[in-house]
Amino acid sequence: MSTGTGITTRGKVALRAAAAASWASQKAGRGKGSMIGGLIALKIDPTLMEQLGRSRRTAVITGTNGKSTTTRMTAAALSTLGEVASQADGANMDAGIVAALSNRVHAPLAALEVDELHVPHVSDAVDPEVLVFLNLSRDQLDRVGEINMIERKLRACVAAHPEATVIANCDDVLVTSVAYDAKNVVWVAAGGGWASDAASCPRTGEPIVWEGPHWRSTGSDFARPTPDWWLDEENLYGPEGLKIPMTLALPGRANRGNAAQAVAAAVAMGAKAEDAVAAAATVQEVAGRYSTVEVGPHSVHMLLAKNPAGWQEALSMIDPTVDGLVIAVNGQVPDGEDLSWLWDVRFEHFEGVKVVAAGERGTDLAVRLTYAGVDHTLEPNPLRAIASCPPGRVEVLANYTAFRDLNNAIAKEARNV
Repeated sequence: MSTGTGITTRGKVALRAAAAASWASQKAGRGKGSMIGGLIALKIDPTLMEQLGRSRRTAVITGTNGKSTTTRMTAAALSTLGEVASQADGANMDAGIVAALSNRVHAPLAALEVDELHVPHVSDAVDPEVLVFLNLSRDQLDRVGEINMIERKLRACVAAHPEATVIANCDDVLVTSVAYDAKNVVWVAAGGGWASDAASCPRTGEPIVWEGPHWRSTGSDFARPTPDWWLDEENLYGPEGLKIPMTLALPGRANRGNAAQAVAAAVAMGAKAEDAVAAAATVQEVAGRYSTVEVGPHSVHMLLAKNPAGWQEALSMIDPTVDGLVIAVNGQVPDGEDLSWLWDVRFEHFEGVKVVAAGERGTDLAVRLTYAGVDHTLEPNPLRAIASCPPGRVEVLANYTAFRDLNNAIAKEARNV
């Protein structure tokens, strides 16, 4: 398939301006420049996303947690079919999406991570072949709003794109509601460890009753669909008796669920299931997440979490035999300035581990850890918090800006050595 040939003259000017801005940003040491390039391109031609996206076969991936990881796995799986345009850095709003598409103008395939609020208009622009819905739970209320409002907007998006194949996590009540009426839906039992935001049916308001892994509404026939794909600790299972051993480089059951949905999406677009599993299994880190870096006498394993469901899952990945655990929390706009959700997360299982509360809102975290009965110290600077741990292995769990700033500080220290 030839792509990029339908770009208008104005669109070509926008692409050249974006490339120049990105080059200037890199030369000035301001980073890769993809975001500024995307912003400038859209200022010049607001229709550029549609021009870049319509000529490709595209998977749009969204959810409260796991978007970046699932997108990376989907891109890897789709690469068994051809070149894929995708974000490498998690930039999931309009400028980042345009930058990803413009970086690979001629790629016939795209795997796009999209912020939940942006899914409807991005889908209108790129006309996705596949829509992947991972999970929905409470996030930054000061930015995103109530989760039921997001569910209704995504449900309307599915209705507006009836020809798209919907890959949906049937273990998540809200995601099931989003996809329930879809013409073409593939159900994946990807897991749903956080159910606190779906105590009632999003369609009727009636209570949701759980019976083991199954759930149902008490007031209607709305219930967990039979999955087309499911998994256990060793294998991925699919249609027509498919059974594939699946061993991932990334830790945690949540990432096994992410991989299952990535494989289902790639198969829906024509990939062989075995090839898709093998490709997804090669993903080792995502924009620094899950990476291990050496900081002085410490081997530091980096984890990112951004909301109650994500924090609970990330905490389950902490190795209880590590020499230290640094938990870093900021409260900047990208993190959400309201940190009351800390009280929804269970911290009560770190006996015998050196725990340090860090970040700009480390004091808030320290109060929560005190009430959880977790012995800890307080050191607001995450780099100094790592240094305060005994030599050896240190786990770092941080929210968005704390994670970003710590990565930058580690890189700066490495350059100065």
